Order: sequence, then C-alpha cells, then structure tokens
Amino acid sequence: MGVAAMLFSEIYGSYFNVVAAVLAEAAEGCLTEGSLTELVQKKAFAESVLAIPAALKSGDWPLLGKNFEPVIRHKPTMPLTTLQKRWLKALLLDPRIALFAPDAAGLGDVEPLYKPETFVWFDRYADGDPYGDENYIRCFGTVLQAVREKRRLNIRFHSRTGARHAITCIPYRLEYSAKDDKFRLLAAGTRRDNVINLARVEFCELLEEYDPDSFRLPEKNLYELVLLLHDERNGLERVLLHFSHFEKETRKLGDRLYQIQLRYDQEDETELLIRVLSFGPVLEVKAPAEFIALVKDRIDRQAAHTFTNGGTIPRY
Repeated sequence: MGVAAMLFSEIYGSYFNVVAAVLAEAAEGCLTEGSLTELVQKKAFAESVLAIPAALKSGDWPLLGKNFEPVIRHKPTMPLTTLQKRWLKALLLDPRIALFAPDAAGLGDVEPLYKPETFVWFDRYADGDPYGDENYIRCFGTVLQAVREKRRLNIRFHSRTGARHAITCIPYRLEYSAKDDKFRLLAAGTRRDNVINLARVEFCELLEEYDPDSFRLPEKNLYELVLLLHDERNGLERVLLHFSHFEKETRKLGDRLYQIQLRYDQEDETELLIRVLSFGPVLEVKAPAEFIALVKDRIDRQAAHTFTNGGTIPRY
C-alpha cells in the first residue's frame, strides 16, 4: 500500500494512533501481551485485534522486542506533517463539515491539498441539501446545539407532500446519507417518532434542557446481514472502511476468508444493497433470504437494462 493511501485511510490512521499508545506503554515498561490486546480493543476497530498484535509480536512491524520492550528510546509523538495540514485544510472547505463550525486554528496559511470542485460525484443523487443557504445553516446550527446540549426544540417543517407541521420534540440524533447527500434529524417526544430532512426545516427554536435519564431512546428495528468475504485486492480493508458506520462483527474462517455479521436499519437497506454489489464477487451474501432476493432482483434489472442498451452484464 502506498504512503498516501496509508495516510488518508481511516483504518491506518487508527493503526498509527494505536501503535503510538502501545509504544508509550512499552516505554514505561508496563506492556504485556494482555495489555497489548486491551489497548487495541480500546483504541481501534474491533477487527484490529486480528491484525495489530500479530504484526507486532511476529516482527512484521519491527517496533517491539521479544519481551515487549520498545526499539525506540522515547515515547512517540505525532505532530502533523505539511501534507496532513493540507489535507485537513481541504476537508474544512467541504460545506458539510463547515456546518459543524470546526476549529481551523493553525491552518490559515496552508494551501489545501484539493478543492471541492476537484471531484465529480456520479454515485449519489444530485438534489442534496442546500449547504450554502443561510436559513439552512442557521437551522442546522440550532438543531446541532439542541442535540449537544440535550435541549428540547420547537421546529416547523414541511413534509414530502408540502404539508406544514409544527412540533415540540426531543432531537436526539443527526444522520447523514451519503447516497442522498442529505442530513436528517431523528426526534422524539410527540405522538410518534419523526425523521425530518434538514432541508425541509423552515424554523427552529431552542427550548429548555431535558433530563437525559428520563428519556429513553426509541429502539431501532435492526436487521442482520451475513456476508462472506474473500479477501482479494485488499478486500477486508475496503469492506471495513466502507461499512465502518454499521454495527458489525468480523470472524476469520480460514486463509483470506472472513464472515461479517452486520446490523442495519431498514431505511439504509437500498444504500447498503448498492454498496454490497459494488464489491462484486469478493463479497457474498449468505443471509437473510430477503436480502439475497433483493440482490438477485437488482442484478436481473441491471441485466435487462444492459441487454436493452446493447452493453455487457456487470460481473457480480
């Protein structure tokens, strides 16, 4: 894997931070096999327990001696490189990130690595949220503050059909759909739970704080998807990155063969289906039968469309 890919990958970013913590513990003479595993479990993805301790103990990553002593003299520090600063500056140009008012201190004179217009998106809908609209930015900031400070919210919005609604609610989560390029608010406290697209919010007002202990989050109706991964062309790394925001368990079945049990909300089913299909034959759906039927139906429709237009069938 190239240096740039290691720098910009979430997985390898986590790896570097975990190994730094391991070396710091080793520098104090406190590292044992048990504490090594515990550090990895605490600071990295659950699946990292399969890779990091083995790489350190075998010497593939030559950073520890046989008795877990470090090969370096001092605790590691991780200052930002110029390349990392340029990458962060590029991220801060993203209008979605700007909604969260991030701290850009120290990056004022840094040239961004790329600009938003560098990329042309072909795998998401074109009617994303109006991130530059003043009312959208104002409402988003109010909603974000309410979620962070555990405050009730007075909110006016219009539905998909255009009907106007006004509710007092408890906003408990903001979600983002990469496929739709939209933020949505999950709110409770009315006669039913509400999922509100932020772009449809016309006005919102902060109200009093509520006691988090007195509020119970609505239980999601989660479905379980069982996948069989053939680890080819960095398949494991790519799958864990693409599905990082889903609750999941990964188990090694054999040489370069893994089983992934992934839990998802039904609202994310279409997006999940598209992502699974994008991996082609390296990712096989084992259960449930309903999801397998969705895969077959999607492939059949793609094949029919391809024949109609004189193309070739995608090889899944």
